[in-house]
Parts: sequence; C-alpha cells; structure tokens
Amino acid sequence: MQRIGLRATASPSDVTERGPHPPMPGPETGLIQAPTQTGAAPSRGRRSPVRMGALRFVPTLTVLALLLPVAAGLAGTLAPAFGWLPAAGLVDPGLGAFADLMGWPGLSHAVWLSLTTGLLSTACALGLVALIVAGWHGTRAFVLLQRLLSPLLSVPHAAAAFGLAFLIAPSGWIARLISPWPSGWDKPPDVLIVQDPLGLAMVAGLIIKEVPFLLLMTLAALGQSDGTRAMAVARALGYGRVSGWMRCVFPRVYAQIRLPVYVVLAYAMSVVDVALILGPSTPPTLAVQITKWMSDPDLTLRGQASAAALLQLGLVGVGLLGWRLAERLLAALGRRVLVAGGRGRLQGLQRAVGAGAGVLVACAVLVGLAGLAVWSVAGFWAFPDAWPSGLSWRSWARHGPGLWDAAAETILLAGISAGLALLLVMACLEAEHRSGKRMGQGGTLILYLPLLVPQIAFLPGLQTLFLAAGAQTGRGPVIAAHLVFVLPYVFLSLGDPWRAWDTRLATIGAALGATPGRVMWRLRMPMLLAPILTAFAVGFAVSVGQYLPTLLVGGGRIQTLTTEAVALSAGGDRRAIGVFALAQTVAALLPFALALALPAFVWRNRRGVLDG
Repeated sequence: MQRIGLRATASPSDVTERGPHPPMPGPETGLIQAPTQTGAAPSRGRRSPVRMGALRFVPTLTVLALLLPVAAGLAGTLAPAFGWLPAAGLVDPGLGAFADLMGWPGLSHAVWLSLTTGLLSTACALGLVALIVAGWHGTRAFVLLQRLLSPLLSVPHAAAAFGLAFLIAPSGWIARLISPWPSGWDKPPDVLIVQDPLGLAMVAGLIIKEVPFLLLMTLAALGQSDGTRAMAVARALGYGRVSGWMRCVFPRVYAQIRLPVYVVLAYAMSVVDVALILGPSTPPTLAVQITKWMSDPDLTLRGQASAAALLQLGLVGVGLLGWRLAERLLAALGRRVLVAGGRGRLQGLQRAVGAGAGVLVACAVLVGLAGLAVWSVAGFWAFPDAWPSGLSWRSWARHGPGLWDAAAETILLAGISAGLALLLVMACLEAEHRSGKRMGQGGTLILYLPLLVPQIAFLPGLQTLFLAAGAQTGRGPVIAAHLVFVLPYVFLSLGDPWRAWDTRLATIGAALGATPGRVMWRLRMPMLLAPILTAFAVGFAVSVGQYLPTLLVGGGRIQTLTTEAVALSAGGDRRAIGVFALAQTVAALLPFALALALPAFVWRNRRGVLDG
C-alpha cells in the first residue's frame, strides 16, 4: 500500500491508487497546492524532507538501550570465567573456573537436559500450531479456539507452571477427580510427575505457554503469505486441507516466523523460573545451577558460574545451529514429498489432533489458574476430595502485608519499564515515518538479539560489574534490565498498527497547517489509542513475569510477585503459592482490561474509530 508522507503536495494517483477509501482532496480541490512544474507530478513513495528534530537521535538511543546491557553483561561474564574478579580475590587469569565446572558431577546431565527440553518443547509447540492453523484456519471453530488461546499469552510463565503443577501432581486436581474411583487411590500415588528426571513436566509447561505466542506470530505472518490463493490451487489439485496447507503455505509462513521460533528455542533452553517449578532438581538444568552458584555467598563460585554461563551461551548456539540444519534437512525431504505427488492421508485425524491439542492447551492454563484461585482460599482439603471442606480468606490475610509490598514493587517496575519502552518505540516509529526509511533486516536482528541471547549468559555479568564497581543494586538497574526484554515485545506489538495507519490523514493535517508533531499528537495517537494501550499492556505483562533480571540485577533486594512466588515453590505451601501466583496473573491481566475498556469509553460516540 502506497504511503503519503507529511507533505504539502499530492498527485491524484497518490490518492486513487490507495484502494476503496474515499478520494482525498487533491490539486483540483484547491486545498492542496498543485505541483508548480508543468507535467512533473511528485514521485510516489517519496516524502519531502520533514524536520526530525530530536527524533533523529531516538533510534540510536534505543539501539544502545538494547545492546549496551547485553554487551556489558557478556563482558562481565567473560572476565570472571577466565579468572579475573578482584572482588573475590581472583586476579590471576587462567582456566581454573572451567576446570572446576568440568569437575561438577552433574554437568553432562544438566547439558543434556537443557538441550532436550528446549528442542522438544519448541518442536512440539511449533508442530501443534501448524496442525491447528492447517486444519482449522478460516472456520468458526478456529475463531473460538483463537479467542481461547490469545488471552493466555499474557499469563506469566511462572503462574502457568504453578497451575499446571497443581493439576498434574500426584495430589493434584486430576488425581482427585479420578479418586477413589476409578483409580482406587485413597492417598496420592507414589509417582514422580512434577520435577521428573526427564523434564517432561517442564516440557509440558513450556508448550502451554509457547503455543499461544507462536499462534499469534503465525496469524500475523499469514496476511503476508498469500495463503488463500495458494490453498485454492492446492485444493484444486486434490490436496486436503492439512496436506495442502503444510505443502504450500507453511514454508512461506515459517520463513517469516523463523526469528520468533529461534527466540522460543533460546528461551526454552535457558529458562529458570519454569525449570525451578516443574524441572528436575538432582541435577537441575544448567541455567538453574548457574543461578544457584550466582546466589551463593561464596564469591569464588562466581568464576564457575560465569564459565557455566558461557557454556550455556554456546549450548544455545549449538541448539540454534542444529535447528537450522534440521530446517534444511526437512526442506530437502519436503521437496521429495512434493515430487512424489502424494496427496496426504489421515486428514481427519490430523485435524482432530490439532483441535484437541489447542483445547487441551487452553484448558491446562485456564483450569490451572482456577486451581490457583481455589487453593488461595482453601481451608482443609484432604485427598481424595475434589473440593476443599471449606473456603477462607485466611491465606490472603496472612500474606497481605508482604503481598501488597510485592505488588506495589511489581507495578512500579512494570509501569516504568513499559512506559519507557512505549515512549522509545513510538519515537522510533515516528522517526521512521518522517524519514521514510523503514527498519531493515539488521534492525530486526538487533530487536530480537536480547531475546536470542540467553538471560543467564549476560545477567550474571551485569551483576558482577555492579559488584566490581561497588554500585548499590536497586530499582534503577532492575528497570534498565527489564527494559531490554520489554522493548522488543512493545515494538512487535505496536509496529504494524502504527505503520498501517492511513497516512493520507497526515497529508490533510499538513495541508491545514498542522506541524508533524501536532499531526502525531492530535491525529495518529488518538486514533491508535487501542494499539498503544495494548502495546503498553504487553510490555507490562512481560515485566511482571521477569524473574531472573529482578533476582540477579536486583541482588535479591527487590521483591516482586514473581520472585516471591518462585521462592515459595521450594516450601510447598500451596495456599501461599496460590495467593502470590494468582496476584501475579491479575497484575499482568489488568492492563489488558484497561486497553479494552478505555478506548471503548473514549470513543463510545465514534464507533468508526473503534471499527477502524
């Protein structure tokens, strides 16, 4: 779609080629001055120079906000790993930290566990999303499933993991519902389900959170894949719905969601909070063990932790490289399948698996959250009763003071980090609009880079740098750390709506004498109120769920709902866990409710703004 910038001239072709919109004032109306040079209409797609002002510096500032913490953290990880940490008395460079790491007896199992859980959860999540979209896209059932899964994106990982644990544990809701009949259990079975040695519970916890994210990315990419016409041709050639979509549409879609898939893989291989809740502990995953070493009061373990962090970085690199090789292998295999001419079998079964998986994921999260709510108010609840014998607010009253303090800290950190990210993103997008230069592949890579580098690889380095500099950890460094992870999601949420805004309205505003800044504040931002608030809500939810940046960069002095909930997982008090995990979920969901309600109230007399 052709864009018209903030300029004082416009040719009729700039207007008529925009599509079904009503014609805008052109040279013939007298409202916009016609070109002065005979026969020389302005070239489409170019803008007259627009005064940028301070906006020209914002993209550079944003890049620095993304890359500086990562680069500084990696540098702070490298030095202790090679024996340089004066604060701990380590001043002789060497490889002793790596030797200590290799001497840890649980290293091989931790590495294997990190690799397998990350690769398996990512592959399963991607496969389920492909089956859901291939089998049901364009149907009423898909719309319903999308409405079920989309809100789950805002549920923090820790809360979803707790909810799943309360469902599948030997004394969880599922075991209670089938006891004593038909299972015959009158006490919880002696079966290790949560924190199993293979990490299967952890894989399940990652899948139920990554399916909504990858589904959202896939739906965004579908609009640019020309999938409708491709499917029409495939169906005309005799392919079924699933086989045709997988052969003709999925390769195009995957090319656009490759980076989000890499982000999912990198996160799954190095996640800490979900691994602490659902993963094995003897030994744990490598990321969890690094966190334990970094939290140990013995500073000499920082070198070993830094060496392990570099190993984790290399491990993620190996996982991404292996995934890339698998892509090439599957692409070659897919070409052979296409040449063979098979039309696919078991289409009904594949559609049923996709629908069942989508419903199962939604139910696992929603019923898990319901379990958290029940446990937070449960009185005495003996096994195998499916419902507590009484309900009480005693748990909320008992944890009330600490809960309010953690909630206030969470809201403060999330509000500031999401607000800063929103300001930077809007300024970057406005600078992009005024300059006419859209972000390229390099900018996209920079945007995703903090999400591709494991948190556990550079956050220990940041903590070490603060320690070496004698700086007091507090809210400022934690907000800066949160901003690194919040900003990319805010940009991804707001980028497309901001760019899709009809710039002909800016042309009219400029013709009526409005400056570019006035056009942004009085036209673009009010009309994009809903996307702006949604982007803020996404950033707020991302900040609420941050565990490792708050724990490491905050030096254990910043208590949020997430850090408190994860810390309670070691004690096993389900009522306390239910209180904090439910409060964490509510804190993440409230901004989304505001993003829905506020535009509807502001534009209640202007339905066209909401519909647009």
